[in-house]
Amino acid sequence: MKSTISSMAKEESKLHIAMFPWLAFGHMTPFLELAKLIAQKGHRISFMSTPRNIDRLPKLPPTLTPFINFVKLPLPHTDNLPEDTQATTDLTPDKIPHLKNAHDRLQDSISQFLQSSKPDWVVQDFSAYWLPEIARNLGIPSVFFSIYVAASVAFSGPTLTSDDRTKPEDFTVPPYWVPFPTKVRFHLYEVLTIYDNLTEADGAVSVARSFEEVLRGVDAVAVRSCMEFEPQWLQLLQDLHQKPVFPVGVLAPRKYDGGEEDDDNDKWMPIKEWLDKQNARSVVYIAFGSEAKVKQDELTEIAHGLELSGLPFFWVLRIDGDSELPEGFEERTKGHGVVCTTWAPQLKILAHQSIGGFLTHSGFSSVVEALKFAIPLVLFPITNDQGINARLLEEKNIGFPIPRDKSDGSFTRQSVADSLRHVVVEEEGESYRDKAKEMRLLFGDEHRQDRYVNDFLAHLLTHRRPKE
Repeated sequence: MKSTISSMAKEESKLHIAMFPWLAFGHMTPFLELAKLIAQKGHRISFMSTPRNIDRLPKLPPTLTPFINFVKLPLPHTDNLPEDTQATTDLTPDKIPHLKNAHDRLQDSISQFLQSSKPDWVVQDFSAYWLPEIARNLGIPSVFFSIYVAASVAFSGPTLTSDDRTKPEDFTVPPYWVPFPTKVRFHLYEVLTIYDNLTEADGAVSVARSFEEVLRGVDAVAVRSCMEFEPQWLQLLQDLHQKPVFPVGVLAPRKYDGGEEDDDNDKWMPIKEWLDKQNARSVVYIAFGSEAKVKQDELTEIAHGLELSGLPFFWVLRIDGDSELPEGFEERTKGHGVVCTTWAPQLKILAHQSIGGFLTHSGFSSVVEALKFAIPLVLFPITNDQGINARLLEEKNIGFPIPRDKSDGSFTRQSVADSLRHVVVEEEGESYRDKAKEMRLLFGDEHRQDRYVNDFLAHLLTHRRPKE
């Protein structure tokens, strides 16, 4: 009898959490990292997405497979959405509203799953503005998990007071609800690339409205961040929305007990051989994420800037029919630099001792991965929240932005070369190298990460709905 009671008590201390990220790998991957950390503590996760997206996620370590159940939800057919396109990476930006429309038609299948599985909590993304109400009607509390930093979410607007921004220029200054001095804002050229997303497009609900509806409807907010990184913004987020806000850590990728299959060795070994031949902390790594795309004139200036810098480089570059490297570039830099036009193992590259700097689009996942290995950052934001990230990093002297015209985003090859040399080799840029080492102690601290997840789980356990 005693063992039965003990077993029941142990079961009562475990949660079943349903997760639903937006259909973009930049969202699904942090959700999966959080799922792994929660599963490692014995809680169950139902991870919902479309079949093709789930099949493309990294394999789970065997020790976690009993705790994470992938729930495949077929994506409803939508006019103008090509078949088998189930994530933003499969599409050009103009097609993404069609994906959002298909995503919104998953309401019935998600509702049916939640009704039958009865999880303790729903952890969702910004995109499913309709999900808090579905969960509430089923008696299930919900959390908005932001893969964006708190500064970005707070900048996006309040839910308890009005947002008076009506034109692109309004987003180039800190909003009135930010009570402390800050550099965090968009530059005009950044706003113009995403302004359509802030308003209704092709019948899809705008990003701004989705954020507002989700933040208004959920019971709590979790943020991919930590108090040591942005304390003022996390506090502001709680003040703006008047509900619990939990930093869950930066979710730097980690190795798990049980081992993970290493499928990229064939790709990694030739890269490693080349990196092994370079001097320590001398190589610039360049990558702009899986979705951000540089324009042809920007591509040309970056390439010439790399040449002018004289630094060895490894460039992971997405080339399509609309873009090309300057004529003779690869011949002129042969042996000195590498252009990789296919997937490359970013974590392994950043961990290599030869990497001395990272020219990045400022996506937060890439920032986290770089700082985990103390790699200093040169910032070149392209779209979405990247401008906000870049200002936050610049404000904290964690990253150095390539100087650009704030109106049209133009820059010169010389400014690329100067920025790279400043951060990687010149004495004046040593503060960025020192700051990256300091951030490694924060971003790479797994014990600190576990404490944040434990605090979050303690809230979920305390506030879950009573068992029927």
